Amino acid sequence: MREIKIYDSVALLKDLPEENLEQGQVGAIVEVHNDGEAFEVEFVDKNGQTYGLLTLRPEQIMILHYEPVKIAA
Repeated sequence: MREIKIYDSVALLKDLPEENLEQGQVGAIVEVHNDGEAFEVEFVDKNGQTYGLLTLRPEQIMILHYEPVKIAA
């Protein structure tokens, strides 16, 4: 699995009802904490307005890929 980096697009893997966020919502990594132990993720609507900014652990998100990925054999 590729290392998560700043500006990566990610999707939320589980609902966070206390933050009004549902599984599948897309955000962007805006800060990497402690060499990838946690990430600041910004969620923005189609008008560019931030509706969520929170710190998440790697197991709460997945990287979104927009081009083919080579899988090692």
